Amino acid sequence: MFLILEWSVTVLFAAEYLLRVLCLRRPSDFVFSFFGIVDLLAFLPTLITALFGGRAYFVVVRAVRLLRVFRVFKLGRYLSEGRIIVDALIAGKRKILVLLFGVGTMVIVIGTLMYIVEGADSGYTSIPRSIYWAIVTLTTVGYGDIAPQTVAGQTLASIVMILGYSIIAVPTGIVTVEISRAGASAVNRRRCSACSLKAHDADAVFCKRCGNSLAAE
Repeated sequence: MFLILEWSVTVLFAAEYLLRVLCLRRPSDFVFSFFGIVDLLAFLPTLITALFGGRAYFVVVRAVRLLRVFRVFKLGRYLSEGRIIVDALIAGKRKILVLLFGVGTMVIVIGTLMYIVEGADSGYTSIPRSIYWAIVTLTTVGYGDIAPQTVAGQTLASIVMILGYSIIAVPTGIVTVEISRAGASAVNRRRCSACSLKAHDADAVFCKRCGNSLAAE
């Protein structure tokens, strides 16, 4: 029964996808869009497993069909809020990349120092393993599988812990500032009273859809 139900749903999804492609003037706009890829992944794994086998490998991919819930419940309107977060991350990507580069350099130096100070007797058998410890300590995760035993190593570990609290706050502040700017930019976009289009810049004079004057908005 479940097999019949699955194939029925798969056929319906495939038919809907093909009808959408055939009805559009520019099918590529839908095929390569986010929801177009979701629709394709909703039925394609079932067809592939029927033709080539390997059913277990496509179980995770088939779970993508759950994303269609956004369309069923008309939740697509909330994607604009997510767009603000994406814009904030894009705007602050240079600062974040510089920070990540600095942190990467720091953990390499700290890991190397800890390897020299502690050595293999304390569990720091190699520089990559010491770098792993530096990352775990700097991010305040603290698995505890490796721990310094000497006074010098514990002193270095204490410094790394304090640096970890300081570094974690930096990307949070960067993203928060960019989200505030992106949110303010979205709020300041002017709405046209004629066609209700809300996609105009703050200094726009006329509506870019209907040409209505925005001077009195």
